[in-house]
Amino acid sequence: MLLAVVAFGIAFFCLTLWCSVAVARLRDLPLWRRLLPLSLLLVSTAASLLRAFGIPEVANAVAFPLNLAVVLLSLGEILAGRRRRETARQAQ
Repeated sequence: MLLAVVAFGIAFFCLTLWCSVAVARLRDLPLWRRLLPLSLLLVSTAASLLRAFGIPEVANAVAFPLNLAVVLLSLGEILAGRRRRETARQAQ
């Protein structure tokens, strides 16, 4: 069971990292919108590291909701970017 939890955690971290880097590469977005998912990922990672220092309450309250926000925000930006490119391609 512990192995499954660790595998899910690693897969979810890789997903959040991929999503945030993919949004950071979108050049048609303003800088703050490109860097927002990456900064939220860094904050959630820092909150998760607080577990190592014996402060699990902050990590439990902040880390997973921020990671979930990163994935949802990033996927929304990626899909909106694809729609913008598709409508621009059809307009030509």
